Formats: sequence, structure tokens, C-alpha cells
Amino acid sequence: ARDYNLASGVMAMEWTVTLNTGTKAPAFGLGTWQSKPGEVAKAVDAALRAGYRSIDCAYAYGNEGEIGEALQKCFKEGVVKREDVFITSKLWNTDHAKEDVLLACQTTLKNLQLDYLDLYLIHWPVSLRKGSQIRSLTMEDRLGYNPEEVAECWKGMEELVEKGLVKAIGISNFTITKTERLLQTAKIVPAVNQVEIQPYFQQQKLKEYSQGKGILLEAYSPLGNPTRPIKLDDDPVVLDDPVMKEIATKLNATVAQVCISFALHRGLVVIPKTVNPARVVENLKSTELKLDAEDMRRLRDIDKNHRLLFGKIFWRENDNLENFWDVVEDEKFVVKPPEAKKQRSEETGQ
Repeated sequence: ARDYNLASGVMAMEWTVTLNTGTKAPAFGLGTWQSKPGEVAKAVDAALRAGYRSIDCAYAYGNEGEIGEALQKCFKEGVVKREDVFITSKLWNTDHAKEDVLLACQTTLKNLQLDYLDLYLIHWPVSLRKGSQIRSLTMEDRLGYNPEEVAECWKGMEELVEKGLVKAIGISNFTITKTERLLQTAKIVPAVNQVEIQPYFQQQKLKEYSQGKGILLEAYSPLGNPTRPIKLDDDPVVLDDPVMKEIATKLNATVAQVCISFALHRGLVVIPKTVNPARVVENLKSTELKLDAEDMRRLRDIDKNHRLLFGKIFWRENDNLENFWDVVEDEKFVVKPPEAKKQRSEETGQ
């Protein structure tokens, strides 16, 4: 949905989505993964002043303290009110035990200097041994995926909603198979599933499935994450795509802006990350692009079903791309046609 707001005499376009809680949220925000301390505060400050109203954080990024300082500065200076910013954070893999969820959330709230989060996600469905460090994981630290443990962890997440510490809860990096398993016991349906989605990995089936369950998909690394931890020699470069270059030229935009706009036009929430103040503004201008039906058709056709972020750091000895990401099981899963049809009709250019 698009709301047009007249601000300072300039017509600005705001993309919004509605969560299954009934809350409206911005469909566009700032990602803070790989944003170093010393840089991230400037990015958050620049983003809020430019008009961003959603910030995506996580305990594991190691920068929530600095983000908290930037948020408070902007609140105190009247740049924006707390209630007008949608703030997300994530529960780390070492804190999946139900009794650890509350303290983990409270730690994040303290770091961000907030009384509540708008959205709190289980960062990954796999667990790590309590106290283990991401930079020095042993095979013994990698505890893998345990559906019963995730179900218990979700109960802890649901209690955070009851306590008023978070407005909504969700998941991240969950496949169809793992989401289905969680829904067997969940009292609260996840509001969001944050996953890798970029033009070469569009995740249309997961999108149609999620739509049928009332779960919004949120795209991280929408530009293909050129700075990702592991690059393979045969990985395609998303930003070099000739179709996107043609559309960008036609619209007098950058390829990155077309990437972001494509995600928005598909009805996704999108959170491109940057610490460059000029890029913060450039990414925001993506919300002004209008892709027509032909643009959308051409962009859908460049999908290669090529995942660029594997979560390999969490793999156990017998893990591979297929079993870690439930590739076979998800392919077998049948999304009911009415759900797929409904989803298609909501996309621009369908």
C-alpha cells in the first residue's frame, strides 16, 4: 500500500504493510548488519533525518549500544518520536532456551535504551551452545535445529508479548518446512519471516506460502550483499544484471534502487544496509520509483533460484545446502492454489 504525505511541500511516497497484529509498519527500513561501531550511529542518524521510519537491529551485530545512543539523540532533538519509528531486533542462537529469552530481550532493550520493541525475531532456527562466540565456533558449539527446542523458544517469545516488552514476534531464516513445524504448536502466528531475497533468489514459493499463513516476508540482502562473508567463484553478481541495468537507465535510477523497488512492488518489507550517508538517501529514493507491469515481468524472469548466503558457519558435520535449507522438503510442499492466486493478485503488475 502507498500513502502519499505532503511534507515540506514535497510529495513523499511511503510504502506500508499491515502485520497480522493489525499494526501498520513501514515496508522500507535501514538494515544494520555488518555496520561497524563508529559508523552505525551516523547511518541511523542520517536515516532518521532523511525520513526512514524503520530500523532493523540484532544482538549479534554487536552494535545495538551505539544504535541506542543514536536513537536517543534523535528522540531528544525532536527529529522523530519513539512511537513513529518501527524498531526490530533478534534473539541470538545461544539464547533459544525458554528461560533465556526474557533476559536476552531485556539486554537488547537496555542496549537500545528502549522500553519495548516493535518486532522481535528468532534470528535463526538453529541453536548454538550457551556462551559460544561466533568468531570461534567449534563443531560442539553447533547444536543444530531441534523443532521441540524452537517450539519452547517460541513460548518464551509469546511471553514477551504478554509482558508488553515486544509488540510483535517473528522468525528469520525459516524455511516452509520449519515454519510449518512451528505453527503446529504456536499460539501466536509469526508476524514476519526475514530471509534472503534478491532478484536472483526471489523465493516466490515461500512468499505465496507465507501469504496464506498471514506471515509477511522481509527481504535482507536485497542487493545480493556484495560484502557477504563467503563468495563462490560461480556466484552471479546481482548488480551487474543487464535487465536491471536497462530498467535503471529507463527510470534514471541506479541498479540498487531498482532492486529495492522490485522488492517493494512485490509486497515485501525490505531493509537495505549501508553506513554511507549519501547511500542512505539514495536507497530512500527507491521508494519513489514506479515499475510498470512489463518491468515486473522482466524482473521476475531473471530469478535464478540462487542463494548467496548459506549460513554455513552454523553447519554441523553432515550438513549441506540441501538439508540445512530443507530444499527437497520445501520443493515437495504444495501451496494451496487459492493462497498463490491471492498473493499474485496483490503484486503490482499482475
